[in-house]
Amino acid sequence: MKRKQVGRSIVLALGAVLATILAARSANALPSGLDSLPLQIETLYIAGQYRQAAEALQVEVQRNPNDAGLYFWLGRCFFELRDFSRSISSFERAVALDPGRSKYHDWLGRACGRKADESSHSNMGLALSMVRRTHHEFDVAVQLDAANINAQRDLIEFMANAPDDLGGGEKHALHQISALSAVDPVEGALALADLYAVQKKFEQAGEQYQKILESSPNCIDAYREAANFYRDRGDAEHMEQAVEAVSRVDASDRRLNYYRGVALVLEQKDLAVAERDLRTYIDTVPDNSEVPAHSSAFEWLGKLYEYEGKPDLAAEQFKAGLAIDPQNKALREALKKLQRT
Repeated sequence: MKRKQVGRSIVLALGAVLATILAARSANALPSGLDSLPLQIETLYIAGQYRQAAEALQVEVQRNPNDAGLYFWLGRCFFELRDFSRSISSFERAVALDPGRSKYHDWLGRACGRKADESSHSNMGLALSMVRRTHHEFDVAVQLDAANINAQRDLIEFMANAPDDLGGGEKHALHQISALSAVDPVEGALALADLYAVQKKFEQAGEQYQKILESSPNCIDAYREAANFYRDRGDAEHMEQAVEAVSRVDASDRRLNYYRGVALVLEQKDLAVAERDLRTYIDTVPDNSEVPAHSSAFEWLGKLYEYEGKPDLAAEQFKAGLAIDPQNKALREALKKLQRT
């Protein structure tokens, strides 16, 4: 019984991490020039109309059953729809047709990780199997292309959170961070900061992020990852510093509305501006696993209304977030706490 409980805690922890890997690191607020996609389907995907895009892709794969790219994007659509079983099946087909594509294996690993999280509530055997497969696919993705930064970071994040018997541990994570640093020093530094945060060495993580910020890399995601760290630590001052850096690199990045809104809520100032920024983000940036989740934006709107003494409005936001992400523990706890008061 004890072993089962330990296994469940491992899977839950890994699932929670894997569920947020994408939101923490994304290159573009809205993807463009999606390879292997007909223009009309690309338009649907970029607009966040994933169900319609999936339906159109299913027609296309009937016409072109050997086009790995179509299956890959079908997997991406199902991923955004949180249909992880069908996402896995689609990515598997893409991998079978083109086994040498690193990003196909990386996304298959991500889908397996989300399936592990989903299964951990009902089928621990399947969940553990999915965890092991997650590790395998990330590892294959890196072996195929060491310059695939997303795959490198996914593998390191897995290792940072998994125990030795599931392919993780600090030793393995540090070894992979060293390999990544040889390819991209900034990404290696970010991975080390994230490892410190996972280990709850928050002072060391903060120092590492400060070093990265002070080096002024021309990499918007470096500042965004720092902003995510300070957001989670409730550090309004340093989060604002990171958000300002994002603005200097690309003032047009529409994710800025989310980060500016959150920073203002943390500071509990200009809440009307914060509300406008968060609403604008929800209204203009389609919900996607590669950008801050709409459920997170609703969570911060709920906190904003709590600060304003509007519990009914706060509850509405928490419920809206849960409608998008029913397994979101932070939102469930926030709503329960509000209902108890």
